[in-house]
Amino acid sequence: MRTAVVGHTEWIEFGYVDAVPPAGGIAHATGAWEAAGGGGAVSAVQLARLAGSCTFFTALGRDERRLWTERDLSGLGVRIRAAVRGDPSRRAVTLVDANGERTIITLGDRLEPRGEDRLPWDELDEVDAVYVTAGDVDAIRAARRARVVVATSRALTRVGEAGIAVDAIVGSSRDPGERYEPGVLASPPPLVVRTNSTAGGWYETADGRSGTYDPVEPPGSVVDTYGAGDSFAAGLTYALGAGMDVEEALAIAARCGAWNVAGRGPYGNQLTSSDLGAA
Repeated sequence: MRTAVVGHTEWIEFGYVDAVPPAGGIAHATGAWEAAGGGGAVSAVQLARLAGSCTFFTALGRDERRLWTERDLSGLGVRIRAAVRGDPSRRAVTLVDANGERTIITLGDRLEPRGEDRLPWDELDEVDAVYVTAGDVDAIRAARRARVVVATSRALTRVGEAGIAVDAIVGSSRDPGERYEPGVLASPPPLVVRTNSTAGGWYETADGRSGTYDPVEPPGSVVDTYGAGDSFAAGLTYALGAGMDVEEALAIAARCGAWNVAGRGPYGNQLTSSDLGAA
C-alpha cells in the first residue's frame, strides 16, 4: 500500500512541566528534547509505520532545521519531497504537563507546499491514500490524484477553494479551528469525523448515517498527548485506503491515537503494522 501526506512540519522543542505557568509566571522545564513535528510530519511517520513507507510533500526553510528535519523523518521511514524556501523553518515550543496534556506555542510563519513547486506531484497518481494538512490551492488539487484523500478540517477553507471532492474530513470537536462547517465544500464528503479526545467521537456520512466510536484504552500510562490527533487521522487515512468500512477504519484510527499517548513525543509509541497483525 502506498501512502502520502501533503502538509507542513515544524521543529519542536519539548519540555516537561508540572503545570503550564499562568500569565507572568515562570516554569522550569525538565527532560527537554527536540524533534521534527507538526501535523504533516507526525501523520507521515504514522502512515510509514502502518504501510511501510510514506511520501511527504512539504516545504522547508533554508537553514539547519531543514537538515535536522530531513534526517529525523528519513530515519523514521518517510520519503521527503520538499520545496526549500528562503524563509526560516517554523519552530514551536511544546510544554507537557503532569497529566500528559500538551500546550504548543508556534514561532514564525508556517511553510507549506505549493502546486508551483517543482515537486514530483505525478507520484501521487500511484498513491492509495493521502492525508492533507496544509498546502495552497494547487497543491491540494494535486493531492486529489491519489485514490483516497483525507483532509484535516483545519484545511477546510483551502480544500473548498480548491474545489476538489475529498473522501473524508477529520478534526477535533473541541478545537474551534477544526470545526467542520457544512456548505464550505461543493461536494459533501462521504465521511466526516469529529474526535473528542479520550471520550471517543462521532461520525456522519453523506448518505445520512451517523454514529459514535468508542475510545481505546492506551497500552500504558498517558505520557504525552502531542501528536495523538494527527496519529488518529493518519490511521483513518490508512484504513480507508486499505478499503476498510467506516467502523473498522475508526477502530484503527482510535488505536493509533491511544498508542501515541503512551510514549514520549509524537513518535515514542505509534501503532505499527506488527501491532495490527497481533490484534
